[in-house]
Amino acid sequence: MYAVIKTGGKQYKVSAGDLLKVEKLAGAVGETIELDEVLMVGGEEVKIGTPLLPNAKVTATIVEQGKDKKILVFKSKRRKNYRKKYGHRQPLTRLKITNIEA
Repeated sequence: MYAVIKTGGKQYKVSAGDLLKVEKLAGAVGETIELDEVLMVGGEEVKIGTPLLPNAKVTATIVEQGKDKKILVFKSKRRKNYRKKYGHRQPLTRLKITNIEA
């Protein structure tokens, strides 16, 4: 059984036991959270929401709160000796999907 969920403005196809890297969610490591925005549930019988399924939810456990790899942003203007270099590390949460209810 799999589900398509929406969190952090993105959509993910998940099934039980998957490890997932999503935008930062509130909670401590080891806490259980419920993701309510389920767009689709598949398996033997496919259910598609318009846009969300009313009584479906995905349960996940927070495995890690951390940051992603650093992205470098470099700005320059030609012939003007203008250079700026920025680094950005996006905060993220790593989830382990435990259960899908439809």
